[in-house]
Amino acid sequence: MEMIIKELESRKEEIQTEVELLFKANMKITDWDVPEADDEQAAKILFDMIQEKVDSLREEVANGRYDYY
Repeated sequence: MEMIIKELESRKEEIQTEVELLFKANMKITDWDVPEADDEQAAKILFDMIQEKVDSLREEVANGRYDYY
């Protein structure tokens, strides 16, 4: 377990940066497509979409889908 923690911690900043880039890219696209968009509302919707996928992945992990990935 300790090795897994060390490995993921070594890439933590990269992983978090990628999530941030995903969020920011989609905020920009929303602003381009809907110039009058409420950015706070758009952000909340994006967070919900990202969370929905995280929840789905978490369930798949719990069901063993990634045991031998």
